[in-house]
Amino acid sequence: MPLRCSISNRMLTVLAAIVLTLGSTSPAGAGTATGAATEWTQVLNNGELVALVGKSGEQVQNQLTQISQLAQQIETQLNIYQNLLQNTATLPSHMWGQVESDLNQLRSIVDQGQSISFSMGNADDVLQQRFQSYSNLKTNLPSNETFSSSYQTWSDTNRDTIASTLKAASLTAEQFDSEEGTMSSLRSMSETADGQMKALQVGHQIATQQVAQMQKLRGLVSQQMTVMGTWLQTEQTDKDLAQARREKFFSSKAPSTSGGEKMKVEW
Repeated sequence: MPLRCSISNRMLTVLAAIVLTLGSTSPAGAGTATGAATEWTQVLNNGELVALVGKSGEQVQNQLTQISQLAQQIETQLNIYQNLLQNTATLPSHMWGQVESDLNQLRSIVDQGQSISFSMGNADDVLQQRFQSYSNLKTNLPSNETFSSSYQTWSDTNRDTIASTLKAASLTAEQFDSEEGTMSSLRSMSETADGQMKALQVGHQIATQQVAQMQKLRGLVSQQMTVMGTWLQTEQTDKDLAQARREKFFSSKAPSTSGGEKMKVEW
């Protein structure tokens, strides 16, 4: 049986809170929002926002590692089922139930990858909106892309790849989009050995794709965190220098006025 990993979505909630809080904020960063987001807006000043996004980025990196490992485990398990099916008419119902569970979990992995991509892309948009120095930051991304657009490209590529794999097996992306659609398709395919083999092959291919795609997404997040770290360090250095100058100015003593000539009134 494959090892089950517990995937936490807490960091996605944090990033979503940032996006929902600041998405309704004016471009000038007036700090006003509507509804439940008002409290978050009051709490998240610029410094807290940067710290929160940075911490969430580290958590996302850890989650992507877990997702990638889980996809590898599902890939291996589905390969085992394919080998078993070659030596039997059909997989027994209890074993096919495990296949359904694995494939549904694979669908969840795809959804989590898309959610991370969306959240990190929106975090990039928020930082560009809040901080002029961040929006002007030059990166090594191709074609002068922003991280937000790079995440969108990743998302589109991932979805197109999955759709092509499903189409080759006479399936549609809509059948893989929801748990209900996935389970319905698998139940009909489980009736014959050919159907079971097709489901296993498609699942194995998608699992393989997700291992590679999650590695790419992890690299993109890592690059974003590096850029953010460099920018934040520069911002902090400027603040420290300004503070040192203020302290030096206010701690300096006024020049002595003794020893000079007395003022005389001349008529």
